[in-house]
Amino acid sequence: MKWWKAAAVRAIKTGAQVAIGVIGATTVFTAVDWRVVGGTVVLSIITSLLTSLAGLPELSEGVEK
Repeated sequence: MKWWKAAAVRAIKTGAQVAIGVIGATTVFTAVDWRVVGGTVVLSIITSLLTSLAGLPELSEGVEK
């Protein structure tokens, strides 16, 4: 259970960082396309969760998934 909580926190932080970057980049060039922002954020959250499968430095070894 600790793994899921740590992975979720990391994924949400990643999604927020990506959202800020995408919104900032799109406002420089054009109006914000919220479908692009949403899709990019969802993809970054999935990628973060998959990357977390390799391990989370926030947790010590041997923690159950």
